[in-house]
Amino acid sequence: MKKKNYTKKEIAKQVAGRLDLPTSKTHEVVAETFNVMREMMSEDRDITRIELRNFGTFSVKPAKAKPRARNPRTNEEVYVPPHRKSHFKPGKLLKSSLRKPL
Repeated sequence: MKKKNYTKKEIAKQVAGRLDLPTSKTHEVVAETFNVMREMMSEDRDITRIELRNFGTFSVKPAKAKPRARNPRTNEEVYVPPHRKSHFKPGKLLKSSLRKPL
């Protein structure tokens, strides 16, 4: 199975091709969209959700502290403080397209 990584630049090229716009303008829009999403998810709130209909939901939730975590290389016990973690849940359309047989 082949692996393909997409970048913001490639997303901007695809959008530019579909909308007949210059790539430089669409790259600015795509980059700024991701910047706004990053800022929303980085806000100092307990729970943040960004819901994109027919695509999925990005959420940030609190994670509890782990007083007895273990470093797998050294077997040393370390304390992990409470933090926040991100999560993505695909929407119905994305889920159904991913479930199609290869």
